[in-house]
Amino acid sequence: MKQSVLMCAKRFFSRNVSQFAATLLQCLFMISLVQPFSAHAGNELTIYTEDWPPVTFKSGDKPDGMAVEVVQELQRRVGNQNSIQVVPWNRAYKALLDEPNVMIFTVGWSEEREHQMTLIGPVAVSRTVLYTRKGNAARLLALKDDIKHLSVGAYRGSIFADAATRKGFQTLDLAATPQVVAKMLMSGRFDLWSEGSVVVSSVLKEIGYSANDVEPVMVLESLDLYLAFSAKTPLAQIRQWEDALIQMKKDGSFRKIHQKWFPNEPVPAEVNRKGLTAQ
Repeated sequence: MKQSVLMCAKRFFSRNVSQFAATLLQCLFMISLVQPFSAHAGNELTIYTEDWPPVTFKSGDKPDGMAVEVVQELQRRVGNQNSIQVVPWNRAYKALLDEPNVMIFTVGWSEEREHQMTLIGPVAVSRTVLYTRKGNAARLLALKDDIKHLSVGAYRGSIFADAATRKGFQTLDLAATPQVVAKMLMSGRFDLWSEGSVVVSSVLKEIGYSANDVEPVMVLESLDLYLAFSAKTPLAQIRQWEDALIQMKKDGSFRKIHQKWFPNEPVPAEVNRKGLTAQ
């Protein structure tokens, strides 16, 4: 009798140990799946850019451009796999202001924006220039201060529209994209177009013109272009991107990308963090 009881106890214990071991292995397997996902989830961002060639644009169904190549390399270094979405500027900018964990690029620095977002960069420098149709600049400059009564075309929500206003131009003619604004200029809708110098040639090419079809009237300002992170994006995450950009500028990979697209433009060597998490 005693032996029978002992045998039953051994069988019960052996069976339950096996079950326990199997359960433990299942738990460990589930943890191994969850842990990498959790680490990745902490690095989640909604990433937007706009159609602003050659800095950012869509080639077929894929994003392309100088800043896109920089961001893709930064993603590789920080372990971020979120897709880069090319969307209208107003949509991207509204998301940046209204939603957490949003990054858009490229964004021109301004004092107002320092109170709304965190900026990392610069990744490029663009002069904001007023352009007109070829052969028209001398007539416009002869107006002197009265030139500020003329309409200026710019795309809606852009730093280039803001620059014209800051310089005293009183009337803006706004459209959804740089390409539409350029068409309006070339059709004679207005005589002045405010745009970034690094993209003018590409924008004109897209609508069937060349850089020789326009000429500069005046430079409004020089503009540093940044990666922008929305409020409530974790500081630790922003610092990852900042550190990766510092590494890129130190090891020469940033310079290589920049010069591929802008061989005649100076390469911004420093990395600054401005705005909400600047301290």
